[in-house]
Amino acid sequence: MRVSAWQVAIIIVVIVLIFGAPRLPDLARSLGKSLRILRDETRSLTNDGDESASPKGAGKDTKA
Repeated sequence: MRVSAWQVAIIIVVIVLIFGAPRLPDLARSLGKSLRILRDETRSLTNDGDESASPKGAGKDTKA
């Protein structure tokens, strides 16, 4: 399903009517923070999975 330009324009107009122009910067800021948190958490989960798959020091000779 493709979204055309006029459909995006209608969605933007509806958002402006619902939230009002003065509240849009706050809405965009909070959405950006939420996406940043989600991205960081997803990245940390994938990094945790990589570390558990290959523990530190695995395969190294530990003789002194």
